[in-house]
Formats: sequence, C-alpha cells, structure tokens
Amino acid sequence: MVIKLLPVFVQVNSLLREAKLPMHMIPRALKVLVTAIFIISATASTFAQDWPSKPITLVMGFPAGSGVDVVARTLQESIEKALNTRIVTEYRAGAGGNIASEYVAKARADGYTLLLGTAATHGVNAALYKNLPFDVEADFTPIAPLVDVSNVLTINPEVIDVKTVKEFIDTVKANLGKYNYASTGNGTGTHLAFAEFNAKAGLNMVHVPYKGGPEAIQGVIKGDVCCIFNQVQTIIPHWRSGRVRLLGVSTRSRVNAVAEIPTIAEAGLPGFESYTWFGLFGPKSLDPQIANAINAAVRKALETPAIRQRLIALGNAPRSETVEQFKATVKNDRARWTAVVKTTGATID
Repeated sequence: MVIKLLPVFVQVNSLLREAKLPMHMIPRALKVLVTAIFIISATASTFAQDWPSKPITLVMGFPAGSGVDVVARTLQESIEKALNTRIVTEYRAGAGGNIASEYVAKARADGYTLLLGTAATHGVNAALYKNLPFDVEADFTPIAPLVDVSNVLTINPEVIDVKTVKEFIDTVKANLGKYNYASTGNGTGTHLAFAEFNAKAGLNMVHVPYKGGPEAIQGVIKGDVCCIFNQVQTIIPHWRSGRVRLLGVSTRSRVNAVAEIPTIAEAGLPGFESYTWFGLFGPKSLDPQIANAINAAVRKALETPAIRQRLIALGNAPRSETVEQFKATVKNDRARWTAVVKTTGATID
C-alpha cells in the first residue's frame, strides 16, 4: 500500500511547494494528508469484512409470482445462510424492469441494495428505450447469474386450435390480422422472443403488452389474446390443468421439465433459438470483495442438489459463473439483443 501511494506523496509534496507554503508548514501538511489517506485506506480494506451487518434488499422489476420471483425465492434461504443475513424483496414493477433498475443504479454501493436483473433489463432495454435515466453498463456492477430460462410458445386452443408450430404459422398466415400475441411487458424477454419469432416466421401479429407474467397468462387463458411466449416454470401449472397448450420451447435443446414438447426449431421454424437469463447486479463501484462474496453464495446455492433439481424441474438451467465471466455474458448478450431489436424492428409502443 505504501509503495503504491509513494507517487501520490511525491506529487502532493511538489504541489505544496508550488503553493509556496512556509517550509515549516509542509511537513505538517504532509502528515495530515498521510493520516487521512491511511484512514480512508483502512476503512476501505475493512468495509467488506464488516459486511453484511443488516438485511439486504433485493429489488425486483417484475411482479410477485413472476418467473424471476420464483427463482429468487428458490435460492433465497441458501444465500441467506451463506451470507448470514436476511434478504428482503422489494417489488418495483413496471417499464420492462426500468423502474427497479433506476432505483438500484442510484442507490448507495454498500452491498445492501441489489437488483435482480434479466437479459431484458441489461440486454434488451438499452436498445429498446431511447432515453433511459441510467447507463445499463456504467451504472451497475454485475455480480452473478442465476439461471438460463427457456420460453415456450403457449396457445389457447379455443382461440387458435392447432397442435404444432408449423400449423400455428400456417394458420396465422392464412388469417392475417386476426391473432394478437401477449407479453409480460414492453421490452421483456417474452416480448423480444415473440418479436423475433414473428419476424423469422413471416407473421404480422400485433403485440399486446401486460404488466407482468400472471396478467399476461390470464389474458391468454381468457382468450383476449391467442398466445404468448412465456417462461416454462410459470406456464406448467396452467398446461397441466389443460387450460393452455404448449407447441414448442425456444431453446436449442428440449427442456427436461416438459421433455415431450419439441423445440421450435424442430417443430416448424428451423434455426430458431431464444432464451433469457436472470442475474444479480449492484450499483456501480460496489466493493469487489462484496461482489465476490455474493457470487460465492449464489454459486453454492446453485450447486446444492435439492435446489438445482428444483430449478431444473421448473424449466430453468442453473448457470454458475464468476463475477468476471458474468460481466462478459452481460456484454455479449447486450450485443445479441441489440441486433435482435434492429432486425425485428421491435418498439415499446
């Protein structure tokens, strides 16, 4: 530490001399400066050791009961034990997750306010929203991914009675303007997944955004819209009850939780693939020791057999990465979704 700070002392000493302070005052000024620097350094080095000393607030940009909420609650107890503190969830839903993101971007970087972000909040929104009140890259510290999430093309068979992806595409093309699709909100992964499907299949379906997953699914069940791309974990109960029909999952491979459902690529639209992820973020300048501690707690939870099996049963793929690996994931995914937005012409209108 002293070696690293020597150039600073030399420069400050030079500045003090240039200020033409009396010679007898320079040693005193340097002494005050050295004391201040070491106090700051000591505080910085012990800060992470004292953390956490109170509950952590996890801010979520989507409603209670949504897929991201389910994943968070599945992991919560294990992470609390690893960090020896409580986690309190705060819901700030709306604007595709931007309300929650703005709140965390402007929060103190003390490790007590975290964001449960998604590929939408940190990949899609930068391309979709023109005047965000924060920078999705500069104003956040990526901490850890949680899971990769597959969407599944879900229909109300009473509105559009088809059994395969190919039949779906053919029926929509034969009835242009008749069918609309739902999403869990403007700019969400479900919106962009369907927009990409819409474009690649040559359809012209109108987007109907809802305020969240539960509302969007109910819109499909009631027949207000014909279909939705939604996360496997949130749609399974409605599928098992017979209220909706599943045509294809959006990932490259089939999903264990609904293994009998083909991929969209194999069922009617070759080459199609779309998935999202959930992950934890802190405000910019978060202490690296704190980020690494949270990352370690998350990875430990994901490696716990019972938790891992639960997440897989819900249709998720646990994703374990270091802080640096997750930073790269976020950066690469932002570029991918920016390309999707440009290709599909998706808007938030």
